[in-house]
Amino acid sequence: MLDSARVTWALTRAAVRGAAQYRLNFVILALMGIAYQGSGFAFIAVVLSRYPSIGGWTFPQIAVLYALRLLAHAVYLVPLYMLNELDSLVREGTFDRFLVRPLNPLLQVLTRRFSVNSLGDTVTAVGILCYASSIADLRWTPMTVLYAAAAVLGGALIEGGLAIAISSMAFRFVEVWPARYLADHILLNFGSYPLSVFGAVAQWVMTWIVPVAFVAWVPAAVILDSTDGLGVSGTVAWLAPLVGAIWFCLGYQVWRFQLRSYESTGN
Repeated sequence: MLDSARVTWALTRAAVRGAAQYRLNFVILALMGIAYQGSGFAFIAVVLSRYPSIGGWTFPQIAVLYALRLLAHAVYLVPLYMLNELDSLVREGTFDRFLVRPLNPLLQVLTRRFSVNSLGDTVTAVGILCYASSIADLRWTPMTVLYAAAAVLGGALIEGGLAIAISSMAFRFVEVWPARYLADHILLNFGSYPLSVFGAVAQWVMTWIVPVAFVAWVPAAVILDSTDGLGVSGTVAWLAPLVGAIWFCLGYQVWRFQLRSYESTGN
C-alpha cells in the first residue's frame, strides 16, 4: 500500500510537470476553466437580478449552493479527470499495458496526464465561495468549516463514484462517453439550483436514486441553517458527507466487477 502511494504520487508529480512544460497552453487552459465556470455563475446572477428568489432561495443562498457544488466538482476533477479517456484507452488496446504493471490499473489511468482545466475550476470555485460567504453573511465557526470541508469532499466522492462506475462500462461496451456526458449534465443542471424548483418527483429521484441533493443542496442548507423542505431529516442532512464515501465505494466495486469482463480489443 505504501509503495503504491509513493508510485502514484511520483506519477502525479510527473504529470503536473509535463503539463507545466507548455506554459502558454497551461495558462490558456486554466483561464478557459475560469471563464467556463464563471459564465455559469454569471447566468445565475443575471436571472436572480430579475427575480427575488428561486424555489424559495435568494441569490446569496444560491451563490453558496453553487460554490459548494463547483468546489466539489473541482475536487473530483483534479484527480479523476483522466477517466474521460478510458474509452479511447480500451478501444486502442492501450489499457492492456496497465494490466501487466505492478500498480492498480485505475491509478495508472488517473496519473497518465494532468488536466489544467481543473485548476481553473478550482480557482473559480474558491473565488465564488469567498464572494458567496460575504453576501450571505455566513459566520464560519470551526464546526461549520469542518462540515463544509467534509461536504465538499463528500460531493466530490459522489461525482467520482458515478464517474468510475459509468467509465468502467467501457470494459464491456468500449464507448460509454454519452452516459458519462449525461451524468455530468444532470449534476450540473440539477445540482446548481435548489431541487425544490423541479417538483416533488424530481426532488425525490435526485435525493434517493441519484444523490445529486447530497452534493451541494443539502450541505448548503445545513450551512445556511435552512433545512426546511429538503425531504430529509436534520440528522440525515448533517450526515450528508457520508453519502459520498458510500457512493464512491459502490462505484469502485462496480469498477472491479466490470474489470473482470475486460477483453482486449486488440490493435
